[in-house]
This record gives sequence, C-alpha cells and structure tokens, in this order.
Amino acid sequence: MSRLMIVGCGGVASVAIHKCCQNSEVFTDILIASRTVEKCDAIKAELESKTATKISTAKVDADNVDELVALMESYKPDAVLNVALPYQDLTIMDACLKAGVHYIDTANYEPEDTDDPAWRAVYEKRCKEEGFTAYFDYSWQWAYKEKFEKAGIMALLGTGFDPGVTSVFTAYALKHYFDEIHTIDILDCNGGDHGYPFATNFNPEINLREVSANGSYWENGHWVETKPMEIKREYQFPQVGKKDMYLLHHEEIEALAKNIPGVKRIRFFMTFGQSYLTHMKCLENVGMLSTSPIEFNGQEIVPIQFLKALLPDPASLGPRTVGKTNIGCIFTGVKDGKEKTIYIYNVCDHQECYKEVGSQAVSYTTGVPAMIGSMMVLTGAWSGKGVFNVEEFDPDPYMEALNKWGLPWVVDENPQTVE
Repeated sequence: MSRLMIVGCGGVASVAIHKCCQNSEVFTDILIASRTVEKCDAIKAELESKTATKISTAKVDADNVDELVALMESYKPDAVLNVALPYQDLTIMDACLKAGVHYIDTANYEPEDTDDPAWRAVYEKRCKEEGFTAYFDYSWQWAYKEKFEKAGIMALLGTGFDPGVTSVFTAYALKHYFDEIHTIDILDCNGGDHGYPFATNFNPEINLREVSANGSYWENGHWVETKPMEIKREYQFPQVGKKDMYLLHHEEIEALAKNIPGVKRIRFFMTFGQSYLTHMKCLENVGMLSTSPIEFNGQEIVPIQFLKALLPDPASLGPRTVGKTNIGCIFTGVKDGKEKTIYIYNVCDHQECYKEVGSQAVSYTTGVPAMIGSMMVLTGAWSGKGVFNVEEFDPDPYMEALNKWGLPWVVDENPQTVE
C-alpha cells in the first residue's frame, strides 16, 4: 500500500497518472496537485470509475515551499513525483526535505529567469570550469546529496525517457553486454506528424530553449561545444525510416560521463524536419525565443512565454498525431577482449498511445517511465539515502517494467552506427 503525490497536470503528468491507475497494486492512493485544480479534477473524473486507485486532488503552487510542505504533511505521501516544470525542481526538493518524503523527477533543474544575477554568477563560473553553456545542468540538484542523506530519504533524478530510459539502457548494456562501454550515441527520433506548420511536442518554452542553444558532447574527459544545429547526421531508424538528426546538449550526458567508468565519448542526437527548423530560426531572429522580459503596452511580458500561449498545447496534439517515435542508444565497447556494438531502442506509435491514454507518444514515452521510477522507489526495488541518477541502480527490474507497461525494447546486435 503506497501513496504518491503527483505535482503537475500537463501532458506527461496525465500519462503518468493513467499508468499509476493501471498499476493500482502499487499505487493504492494518488494525490494530483497543480496550480489549476480543475485539470486535476477532470482527470480524476475520467479515471476514478475505472481504477482501484483512490484519487485525490489539490491546488498547490509548486513555486511555494510552504504550500507544498503543508500539502505533504496533510496527505502524508510515501513519495512525490515532480512532473511540473524543471524551474520548480528545487522548490519541490526543498519541500520534500522539510516533510521527509522521497523525491522523483523526469528532467533536471533550469532557471526560469536566466538573467537573475545570483544564478548568473554560478552559471558563468560553471561555464568556465566545465566548458558547456547550457542553462540546465545537474550541479544544482547534486548539491542536495548530503541534505537528502542526512534526512534519510532519496531523490531519484531524471526518470523520463531521455534522460531516464536511455540511462537505464546504458546500465543494462554494461551489466549484460559489455565489460567496458567506450562510446554512447543517444538517438531521439520523432517520426510523427501533427499536421500543424509549427508546434512543439512538449512544453514549448523548454523545448525551444533547448533546441536553439549550443550543442555539446563529452569526449576524452571534457566537453566539446558546438554551434546550434552545427552537427547533422542521417540515420535509418527501424520502423520510422531515414531522418535528419542534429547534435544537442542533453542532461543525461553529464550524468553518464560521471557514472559510467571508462566511457570515451557520449553524444545526443534529435531529429527535426526542415519546416520546424525554419520556423524556429525565424522566431529566434525576431526575438520570440528570448527569456528576458520586455515592456509592451504598459505590461511586462516574456517573449517565449507569449509564444507558448500562441502555439498549440502539446497535450492537444494526441488525436491528430500519426507515425512513430524511435528512441535508443548505440553502444560500442569491449566484451571478453573483443570489440562489440549494440543498439537498444524502443518504438512507440502515436495513435496507439492516444487510444490507450489520450496522449501522443512524446508524452507517453516520458510519463510511463515516470510511473516506473516511482514504482522502483515505492516498492524498494531501488533504495538509498541521497541524490541518485537512474543508471546508478540495478537496471533489470526497470527494464522488465518497460516491457510490461507499454515501452517494449529491442536489442540489435548488428546496428548501423553513426559516423
């Protein structure tokens, strides 16, 4: 019997909630908490007659530690799943520390205001020392390690797909296929089509900020930074076809570089169509991707937040998105003195996801692992005191759960590699 408090009620949260309700043996009680309680109530009304899981709802401001603590103390959850915004990771972690509750998330911290002087000072020091300029990194959350150890609770970071499943694929490859992994190429392909000239498959603010930033990869113990979209490759994705993909910075590179011994290079690629890139470049050129507030008609607005209000809500894309995603990792390394290459991947069908839980595959591939990571913590399959990334635990129960709960994976032992 376990109680999970879920903070957030967007597309990913909706999938995670649906999957928790399918898995009511583990999730006997869930509390859905969001700033917009009407969204929580709507999901409750949709699901409560179809599940043995007891569903409660509450209004909470995830930027307010005291509100979060009060809710945790009244509900008494065994763990908190953060599927709100990455901006809110630290406030939710602070609240979990005060309430003595395990913390779980899908994406690492980044600041909402990148012009904040206090944050900027830490950021600029890190850029100089580490050599990459992405606004998001794990240092802020890893800094909580000792506090969580002292509180006797755990924080599980990044149990989405990438980061998350791709990191568990890595631990699984190391446990079962390699003595040493030398290179990891993480490939994220969305072969879906939603029919809009331009839309993003997850939070537009986070998505556009990530894609328009410098790329970077890990090689021989240090970061190599590239210009946005500078490195392009083509890849023939199983069940999807040939796609253009571009090298981006991504947070699991940082964690895998720290946690996988002997790794020489880690890269992350994501596919984009030309129409998406053209629209994005145009928006960037006119300042619409800026996070700095501007004055407009006597009001202060943030351009990228205004753009988010204009674009289709990612949660609304489900009924109109067709095609498949393919996300996985190509590993090279050594086993018993011989060189070896494998590709572990999952293929997900947008329309099948919509039929099952009312979402497109991008939300599905993040929401299912969010439930599985929560299950690992609540059942004690993964346990510890402190702050952890998913690749630090035994991958086998997580990999088994992926097959069971909707994200079956394939191991190709003779894959095409990326030059």
